[in-house]
Amino acid sequence: MAATAIETIHPAQGSPTRYKGNGSFETANGTLYVSKPYRSRNSKKLRALITFAPRNSTFDMNNEDSTKNEFRGFFTLFWTSIFIFTVRTYVRTMETDGRPLNLRFAASFSQDAIILALSDAVLVGSTFICVPFVKAMQKGWISYYWTGVILQHLLQTTILFGAISWTFNRNWPWVQSGFLTLHSLVMIMKMHSYITVNGQLQQVKLSSDAAFSRLQKAAESSGGWEKAVDIAQAHHAEAQEKASITPIATTTSTHEPTPIGTPPVPEGLETSYVDVGTANALRKRLTAIQQTRSDSSTSSTEGYSGSGNFTYNGNGAAGMDVHGLHSDHEDGDEEEVPEVLKPHSLIYHPDSEISALAKEYSDLRSELVSSGPLYLSWPENVTWKNFGVYQLVPTLVYELEYPRTDKIRPLYVFEKTVATFGTFALLYSVTETWILPFTPTREQPFYRSLLDLALPFMIAYLMVFYIIFECICNGFAELSYFADRQFYEDWVSIRLLWNSTSWDEFARKWNKPVHTFLLRHIYSATRKSYKISKTSAMFLTFFASALAHELVMAIVTKKLRMYLFILQLIQIPLIMVGRIPAIKRNKILGNIVFWIGIYAGLPLLCVAYIAY
Repeated sequence: MAATAIETIHPAQGSPTRYKGNGSFETANGTLYVSKPYRSRNSKKLRALITFAPRNSTFDMNNEDSTKNEFRGFFTLFWTSIFIFTVRTYVRTMETDGRPLNLRFAASFSQDAIILALSDAVLVGSTFICVPFVKAMQKGWISYYWTGVILQHLLQTTILFGAISWTFNRNWPWVQSGFLTLHSLVMIMKMHSYITVNGQLQQVKLSSDAAFSRLQKAAESSGGWEKAVDIAQAHHAEAQEKASITPIATTTSTHEPTPIGTPPVPEGLETSYVDVGTANALRKRLTAIQQTRSDSSTSSTEGYSGSGNFTYNGNGAAGMDVHGLHSDHEDGDEEEVPEVLKPHSLIYHPDSEISALAKEYSDLRSELVSSGPLYLSWPENVTWKNFGVYQLVPTLVYELEYPRTDKIRPLYVFEKTVATFGTFALLYSVTETWILPFTPTREQPFYRSLLDLALPFMIAYLMVFYIIFECICNGFAELSYFADRQFYEDWVSIRLLWNSTSWDEFARKWNKPVHTFLLRHIYSATRKSYKISKTSAMFLTFFASALAHELVMAIVTKKLRMYLFILQLIQIPLIMVGRIPAIKRNKILGNIVFWIGIYAGLPLLCVAYIAY
C-alpha cells in the first residue's frame, strides 16, 4: 500500500490542489490529512495515519464552507425573491382566472404516467445485461479488445434507439419524450463506463498473469521458486537491519516528543496506516504540486484536459491536527495492508531481472484492487449487487469502490425530498404562467419572444439545476452511501459560477458527472488510443456532446434543425478567443459576454425550434 497511497493521487480536471493551512489538502474527492508520525503502544515502529474527509455539495446545509462564505446571503435572497414572485403570480392569476393555477400543463405531462414509469423500469432493467456480459469476459469467452468493444457498442445502440423508437410509438408530449430520452442517455453512459472499465481490467489481469508466468520461469532458472523466495527474504531482512541503524528522518521537530498511540479520528472518515517514509513522500508530493500549480496559476486549463485537481480513492493525504477528536480506533486494532496490495517478496531479490519482473507483477496486481477500505479485487466486483449499487450511485464513471458514508440519514433524505417537490412546484408555476402562454410563433417579432422568455427561462434553468444536482443527486447519494457529493463546482468557492468568464470554465463546472464521463471516456480515451492532440480530442468531445444534445432536441420537438448542435460547436472557437491574453485579463467583459450568452441562448433555442 505504500506505493498505492501515492499512486492513487493523480491529476484530474478542476481547480488546483489547495493547501488549507492546518496541514490538509483539498483534492477532487474531498480533503486529505496525514497525522504526525506516532508510535503504537504495542510497537516501536513509527507510523502515520492518513485520513480522508469526503465532500458535501455546495448548497448542502451540512457544508461548513458554504455557511461561512460571504456570498451565502445571495442564496437566501434568490429563494426569497422566487417565493415572492410565485405568490404574486398566484394572486394575479386568481384575480384574472378565479384560480391560482391553470392545470392544463399538469394534465399534459401526466399523460400515460403509468406506461412511462413501466417503460423507464424496463430501460433500467435492460442495463443489467452488463453483468452477464462482463462475466463472459471474466471467463475468457469474450476478449474485450476488440470483440467486446464491438458487442458493447452494438448493445448500447440497440437499447438507446429502442427507447427512442418507443417514445415515437407512444406519441408522447415533449416532457415524457425528453425524460425517457435523457434517462436513456444516462443509462447508456453508465453501461459504457461499467463495461469499459471491466474490459480494461480484464486486459490488466491477462498482463498480470503473463508477468507472473515470466517471473516463475526466471525464478526456476535461478535455482527454483522456493530458493529464490528465501534469497529475496534474506536480502530484504539484511536491508531492513541496515536501515534500522540509520536514524529515520521525519518532518517533526527534534524538540517535540513522538506521540504514543493511534491519533484520534473523526467519526465516519476513511483511514489508512502507512510508514513514515510514505507519509512524508505523499506530503512532499502534494506540497510540490500545489506550489507548481500556484506558480502557473495564470495559465488556463484545456477544455477537457487532465490537469488540475487530484482524485483520491481511499489512501492518501497530508498533515492534520486531530487532537481532541473522538476516535473509534484502539491500539493494536490498526488496519493492516491487504496481502494483495503488498509487493511480491521477489521484488527484493538481488537479481535485477527477477526484481524487475516482480515489480511489474506487483504493479499490475495492484491495479486490480480498489484502494480501500474494502480493497475489492477484480473480478470479485462482477456481481448483480455491485451493479445495482452502481446504478443507484449518482455518477457516470464506474470504479471498483467509491468513497462511502457509514449510514443513511432519514432526515437528510426527507429534506431533499421536500426540496425536490417544493422546487418543482415553483418550477411548474413559472412554466405554466410565464413560459407556455408566451410560446413563440412566426407572426410574433423575434426580439419580443426573446424579451418575454429570457427571464422565465433563466429562473426555470436555475430551478431545474437545483432539483437535479442538489436534490436528486444528493438524495440518491445518501441512499447509496456515496460520499463524494461534488456534482457541480464553484458556485460559492474560489471562482463563482455566476462569475464565469469563459464557456470552457462553465462547461467544466456546472455538470460534473457528465464532464467526468466525457473527460475519461472520450477525451482521455481518444488521446490514449489514437495518439491525437489535445485540440483534436477536445473537438471530438464537443462533437459527441453536441450530437447527444441535438438528439434530445430532435426527439422533443420532432424536428431536425441542428441549431443546438451548431451552437455547441461554435463554443470551440469562442474558447480559443477567450484564451487570448488581452481578453482573458478582462474578467468583467468576459463575465458580461457569458451572462448575455446564457440569457439569450435559452429563449433563442426555444424560438428557433418552435417557430422555425
